[in-house]
Parts: sequence; C-alpha cells; structure tokens
Amino acid sequence: MTEVLEFPTREAQAFAFLERELTALLTARGADDALIAHGLGALKSVYLEASEASDFAFSIDLPAPMASEQVALLQQQIAEGVEAMRNHHHSLVLKLAARLLLTELKLFQHERKGDS
Repeated sequence: MTEVLEFPTREAQAFAFLERELTALLTARGADDALIAHGLGALKSVYLEASEASDFAFSIDLPAPMASEQVALLQQQIAEGVEAMRNHHHSLVLKLAARLLLTELKLFQHERKGDS
C-alpha cells in the first residue's frame, strides 16, 4: 500500500488560508500595506507558537498480563480522550490567538497614530 503525501502540508494550506483571509479582511476595512504586513507577521508568529503548543506525547505503563481485548479497549478510550482534549485545546488556542492578533493590530495602529 502506498502512502499519499500532501503537498503543501495541511498546516501550510491552513496558514495560507489564514493569510488570504486576514489580508482580505484588512483590505476590506481599508488597511494600508504597513498594517497588513504587520498583521501577517503577527499571524505567522502566533500560528507557529500555537502549532508548537499542540505537539505533545505521553506513555502509560499497563499492568501485565492484560487480555488483548482489554488492551484494545483501553487504547481506544485513551485515543478518544486524547483527541477530545486536543480538539478542545486547539479551539481554545485559536480563539486566544485571534484575540492576540487583533490586540496587536490595534496596538500597532494606535502607536502609528501617536507617531504622526
């Protein structure tokens, strides 16, 4: 069986989507090139930090002997629990990242107005 490799990766596709959407949103609101560039830089920084935060691993020592059915059930329950936690964490990180990005954009605009 062959393994299909996505190109660009899902992460790269997701980031490209976010870049396009942020650029379109800021352009529609009348942002200039400097604000858009600052926004995209902040987005990249926040996105990289959020991506790194979702990489985690752990191990569990199981008592021996366990029947294969018990092991399979335990693996399934652990996998489902970890996936639920990952989804919750991902959703929370995205919300916080969006708030941070908007705050940075407002601060950038405020500082620019103060300089002129």
